[in-house]
Amino acid sequence: MIVGVAYAKAAQQVWTNIEVPDGATIQDAIVCSGILDKFPEINLEQQKVGIFGKVSKLETPLNDGDRVEIYRPIIADPDTVERRDQ
Repeated sequence: MIVGVAYAKAAQQVWTNIEVPDGATIQDAIVCSGILDKFPEINLEQQKVGIFGKVSKLETPLNDGDRVEIYRPIIADPDTVERRDQ
């Protein structure tokens, strides 16, 4: 089955489609994608992951067409940062 793996930094975004076997998990897809080699700062023990914006566990099985997302940690406290006008 084909799934996508996405990770975004402020200046760089990566989204790659890969083929994984049926029954593959989020962690399997992340490892197979090679994204951990490209971004050594990713720490799966600390960072959250999800599928299509829904936080999920690394052991979550995937379905064909899923988009696995690796979320960056929040570096600013939203309660203390002034809102930006849009």
